[in-house]
Amino acid sequence: MDFNPQLLPADLLARARTLFPHIAQGKVYLNHAATAPLSTRVIDAMAAHLQERSSGSIDSYWTDLPKKEECRAFVQRLINAESPERIAFTANTSDAINVIASGVPWKTGDRVLLNNMEFPANVYPYLHLRRLGVEIDHIRCASGKISPEMIEAALTPRTRIVALSAVQFLSGYRADMAAIGELCRRRGVFFVVDGIQAVGAIHIDVQAMKIDALAAGCQKWQMAPHGTGFLYLTEALQSRLQQQYLGWLAVHEPWDFFNFNQPLAASARRYEGGTVNFPGIMGMHAALATLLEFGMNKIESHILALTQILTDELQKLDGVELFSPAALHERAGIVTIKLPPQMDGNTVLQKISARIITISLRDGKLRYSPHFYNSPEEVLTAVEATRDCLNKASA
Repeated sequence: MDFNPQLLPADLLARARTLFPHIAQGKVYLNHAATAPLSTRVIDAMAAHLQERSSGSIDSYWTDLPKKEECRAFVQRLINAESPERIAFTANTSDAINVIASGVPWKTGDRVLLNNMEFPANVYPYLHLRRLGVEIDHIRCASGKISPEMIEAALTPRTRIVALSAVQFLSGYRADMAAIGELCRRRGVFFVVDGIQAVGAIHIDVQAMKIDALAAGCQKWQMAPHGTGFLYLTEALQSRLQQQYLGWLAVHEPWDFFNFNQPLAASARRYEGGTVNFPGIMGMHAALATLLEFGMNKIESHILALTQILTDELQKLDGVELFSPAALHERAGIVTIKLPPQMDGNTVLQKISARIITISLRDGKLRYSPHFYNSPEEVLTAVEATRDCLNKASA
């Protein structure tokens, strides 16, 4: 990304907006860092699948498989994985991270490096390792940023994993993934990334960034149904893991039912275990196809242009302090502000919500997160509503 963001051309933006019925209802939705609305394409794909399961062939397993594998290939394209075989479907980010956390052959005294900005999904799987004698180190990010230099200074000879969100859920801070990945590769440390606030919003290249594993639920920026997610991991990391859970579809030839001595699947499919959430996968297929159709470069550019408007305009509000990074290259799709100390965040949020504008309140702060179909006018409407509600709340 050259960080000279441009909005989508008017005709392309208009086409994107036809996919989301809530717009016609007058709703302004800027909460994609929490959960995304489902497009008409997603609803249609899921409805068609469910109808087939109800009154069509009913047993659609074999006819659904090609869509499942095409969806796997969509993920591969979205993150530039080496191959679709490096992708496993999961139910959410936590499931994907736990595959890695539970699979490393830990020894007492091994260490995991975290920081104090992470969402709990990227913390608890590692805290759970303390029962095995694993030590957890936390970098304190006083500035709200985490740099390669900070990580390098915190590494020890026993650090096995650096666990990091590509984009932080509260501030929206965007880490220098390529530099951190290069550092970890050079030091022989696994770089395990929580990508839920990045994939679908910004460019992610797991090969160029030297990411060993990336976990992401798909209900946010990828705009897929809840209960969908994926795990990417390199073949090298997979070869080092000791798989903790095994299902019948995890083996080389699952339809050879009574051959219990066969090896595991060579691909990441081994982590899926059994039948996947096919209704969710159908929706995920439609959602990812849409992102790829519009193009991630265009989507990222549009999102960054909208966050620039938010950053500029929200800072003009009396008493408000920008919590997100001001620098464009350190941002993705999230802009968060701190309210004046005397202001009750819940009261302000309720007043904004009453205007059919959806944002989030996190840790007492207001968080705005637009996507590729949002217009500059919607963003400015949200800013103006925030200004008005802040004035009313302080009156």
